[in-house]
Amino acid sequence: MTWMRWAPATERALYDPDGGFYRRPEGPAGHFRTSVHASPLFARAVARLLLEVDAALGRPGELALVDVGAGRGELVAGVLAELPEEVGERLRVWAVELADRPDLPPAAPSTGLWTERARAATLWTAEVPRGVTGLLFANEWLDNVPLDTGEVDEDGLLRYLEVDPATGEERLGGPVDAADADWAARWWPAERPGDFVEFGAPRDAAWAHAVAGLERGLAVAVDYGHTAGRRPPFPTRTGFRAGREVAPVPDGSCDVTAHVALDAVAAPGLHSLWTTQREALRALGVSGARPPLALASSDPVGYLRALGGAGEGAELTDPAGLGGFGWLSQAVRMPVPPSLGALPGWQTLTP
Repeated sequence: MTWMRWAPATERALYDPDGGFYRRPEGPAGHFRTSVHASPLFARAVARLLLEVDAALGRPGELALVDVGAGRGELVAGVLAELPEEVGERLRVWAVELADRPDLPPAAPSTGLWTERARAATLWTAEVPRGVTGLLFANEWLDNVPLDTGEVDEDGLLRYLEVDPATGEERLGGPVDAADADWAARWWPAERPGDFVEFGAPRDAAWAHAVAGLERGLAVAVDYGHTAGRRPPFPTRTGFRAGREVAPVPDGSCDVTAHVALDAVAAPGLHSLWTTQREALRALGVSGARPPLALASSDPVGYLRALGGAGEGAELTDPAGLGGFGWLSQAVRMPVPPSLGALPGWQTLTP
């Protein structure tokens, strides 16, 4: 067996140029559905948020949309399809993706194809841009930033878990280094034999780097996550392949993901909010409420259309499913957008 710590094993499994999971031609959508794939209502809500950010910023000459972890560009295409022409003329879009830029036009939830407008407006890059003004949106990105896992042994020593990439079998490795020990002590104390911790420092650094790219604007991270006092009792790492949850074997055959410590991730010094996708999307106009039955008589086609939208809205806001995602929103040198500003819990984080 070849034993590795989880972070390098995951890095190779997901992003290796010669067979990493995210290099596969079918892309993530071939294996799992995100909110973007579930309904065009998600892109519509992000477009509404972008317009509110634009207004709160005073409608700058150039407005940025930065999609971090852009996959095959589905969210970008969906948002562009919802924007008025005036905003589209000022918009600059960055699709940030470590995997290869797609060679073929992806299927966009709203339009069914990549428009020439989407092609012209979007810059594909592996690096988060610097000095931009607008909305930075990271949907299910941080959960794929590789991280190590530790477990407390019978003597009370916190040690790294090692994995055999070919089988997914684990064993205890060496003691954790000082940096991970300090991170665990602050964010995820593990003291009793059998206690585990998923060391989130790489995600913290990745998010801090992304947010630092905003000169002014709003940064939003959407992921399955947790905060202090609600850490999971069991490891969250799992895998996905062909629409099914599978064992997280880091051999390149499946996605490998783990939940995010969203409170640790948050960049200090910013006005910040933790909420659920259910509450955030409701604030942005997504509802699972059924249309009035009277509409079925006056406008049957409209009723059926609204009924389908209600079903999609219900899926996006279901607290036991997609609605259970955490939303971390952080304002950088700008007022909070009205829709999200109406939600309780905003606070300024101390450095």
